[in-house]
Amino acid sequence: MKFLHTSDWHLGRAFHRVNLLGAQAVFIDHLIETVRAHEVDAVLVAGDVYDRAVPPLPAVDLFDRALHRLADLGVPTVMISGNHDSARRLGVGAGLIDRAGIHLRTDPAGCADPVVLTDVHGDVALYGLPYLEPALVKDQLGAEKVSHEAVLGVAMDRIRADLAARPPGTRSIVLAHAFVTGGQASDSERDITVGGVEAVPASVFAGVDYAALGHLHGCQTIGERVRYSGSPLAYSFSEADHRKTMWLIELGARGEIARAERVDAPVPRALARLRGRLEDLLEDPAHHAHEDAWVEATLTDPVRPDDPMARLAARFPHTLTLAFDPEGRQEDTGASYAQRLRGRTDQEIAEDFVAHVRGASPVDEAERAVLQGAFDDVRADDSHRETHR
Repeated sequence: MKFLHTSDWHLGRAFHRVNLLGAQAVFIDHLIETVRAHEVDAVLVAGDVYDRAVPPLPAVDLFDRALHRLADLGVPTVMISGNHDSARRLGVGAGLIDRAGIHLRTDPAGCADPVVLTDVHGDVALYGLPYLEPALVKDQLGAEKVSHEAVLGVAMDRIRADLAARPPGTRSIVLAHAFVTGGQASDSERDITVGGVEAVPASVFAGVDYAALGHLHGCQTIGERVRYSGSPLAYSFSEADHRKTMWLIELGARGEIARAERVDAPVPRALARLRGRLEDLLEDPAHHAHEDAWVEATLTDPVRPDDPMARLAARFPHTLTLAFDPEGRQEDTGASYAQRLRGRTDQEIAEDFVAHVRGASPVDEAERAVLQGAFDDVRADDSHRETHR
């Protein structure tokens, strides 16, 4: 049985103020054609369908058209909500849409209620596990702690129990939206740290034949049976080296991964991260290949040059961001502010800020706990507000 695994569409998102809706529509066209060309048996969308809880109307319209086209193909589709989605909004009409073969899984309570498909080898149970905000679902799921590992563990226990009650040989797939240990993050993912911990071990998905993951924007293999599809488009310059793809997964008769192939997604425009003195960037023939790319430029001139953005745009008309990192600068490590923040959590940034404003004295454990609690409360409150809007 063939599955097309995708995630993190982030419909409605812009790239440094560039509207990406047209590029997202091209991706949907490509998705439909891939399903048709490869005779896919089911489509898996592992969360973050939208970029925010209340998406713009053009994004909603694009999603609606995508659902109609998938339904017209007669190919079952299983979707879960991600941390960017409003689970309640995305799940509106799920029961009715289910009749068209589009299965929206946004309620944690239904995580062990699979979509069951059948081929000549028997049943395949597809479990949709939406993003679980620990503070909001701990009591509902009966988890012992407020952590991603705890709530995912309980949800997976329910899934394994349901699977054990099914006919022997039933194959299984889980869709989940989480940060799994070993995954490589990008700048464009929203922090989901809880209590200073965000990653969960891949072992939490033990007992199922394939875990189709969403959240991280780079396509990557955590293990043979645990994979991220990544986002179909780049949403930050940290993804400049990403190859944007979907996974075409073929599940064998005994649940083995008989095939795992990456299917390239359309690239609206290449990304380039350029660094150097302004005159060098303007004159170096090696940069000819980047003249039509979206450009992030970091200038290293000792003295800030005049009118740098306009001069860069003369050669690189799609320059989107400009930063300055003068040669010989003594402060810190020479990295720009954005570079110093890259890869750091909100918690780490806040701790550094506290230390900075009081003269570099580091935070103690009590202060660290207060900061962690504040971030957890704000994140839970945001999720609660999105859920009840």
